[in-house]
Amino acid sequence: MSDLLVVGAGLYGLTVAERAANELGLHVTIIDKRDHVGGNAYSSFDAATGIEVHQYGAHLFHTSNERVWEYANRFTTFTNYVHRVYTVHGGTVYPMPVNLGTINQFFGTAMSPDEARTFIAQQAAEFAGDEPQNLLEKGISLVGRPLFEAFFAGYTAKQWQTPLEQLPPSIISRLPVRYTYDNRYFSDTHEGLPADGYAKWFERMADNPRIDVKLGVDFFAADGDLTKTAAVGQIPVVYTGPIDRYFNYSAGNLAWRTIDLIEETLPTADFQGTSVMNYADTHVPFTRIIEFRHFHPERSYAGDTTLIHREYSRFAAPEDEPYYPVNTAADQAVLAQYRELAKAEPRVHFGGRLGNYAYLDMHQTIASALGFAETGLIKLLG
Repeated sequence: MSDLLVVGAGLYGLTVAERAANELGLHVTIIDKRDHVGGNAYSSFDAATGIEVHQYGAHLFHTSNERVWEYANRFTTFTNYVHRVYTVHGGTVYPMPVNLGTINQFFGTAMSPDEARTFIAQQAAEFAGDEPQNLLEKGISLVGRPLFEAFFAGYTAKQWQTPLEQLPPSIISRLPVRYTYDNRYFSDTHEGLPADGYAKWFERMADNPRIDVKLGVDFFAADGDLTKTAAVGQIPVVYTGPIDRYFNYSAGNLAWRTIDLIEETLPTADFQGTSVMNYADTHVPFTRIIEFRHFHPERSYAGDTTLIHREYSRFAAPEDEPYYPVNTAADQAVLAQYRELAKAEPRVHFGGRLGNYAYLDMHQTIASALGFAETGLIKLLG
């Protein structure tokens, strides 16, 4: 008999399970309805090309949290990959996030850092002194209306299909603005990709005789020993799925975004010259193209063949995999009801991006799970 049931084999669930087994000596069962561990960060190697493909969209590991970095390195080594993103607007390629190169290229200038900072401050003065209330105001306050409309408004419209005035400002605050020519996408101390691939990393986290991983198991099935009906109230549960699904949408559906990935294998060694190319203009239906072989230039690939994903964004239906919480005011009102219901669940902890209805990067997910394992798990065990 297990001491703990973890629902969902993503990073949050794996981290809690690993800590429970190795630190507390517990016997843990992890279930997942998919046929693999790792959740949306899972990757596999394409049989025809040997290229590692991120099956649920690009995942880049980066962190300035030394505890998280040390923890991740227990299970994998990382390459020295540095993520750089470019954006196509009006038929021209620009470096992202907005930096001194982007600004000078877009406006046809040769401004110094101080000149550019003054210039953008003038562009952004529309909301000067006011706290941004939504994504539109936040974007303009960061880069001014011309740059925002060129690089963010159309892209965000495709990505969220929600009026910008209804989206929280936090969505766009994740993108830095730099007054240097540094076009690294992330500014964290540590960055890289798992040298052996994401799947190996996640499998090593669960490689413990006290951890039993059962795949293809539906927590919400009508019967079975590891279902919600059988487990809740009988065994401590860490639930990492969508919180609205747990309560059978009794307070309403939370809005999620999902993506469709269209895969192509192309007869060239290099399709776009970089791993991720964004498309900012609304007449292009997809948001970006991911070319996976650029994630691992240290690897050798046979033949002049590459593999790409064109990424399309849309609202998630109940049968889809939820990726991003839309998080409008209406969603927050519904979420508040679910959080009240969650308080009454006997020995059930809700964690991770889906369980919290919060956008969390991989390093944030690990940090949250480590914190719970350290301070909340004993309480959950009763």
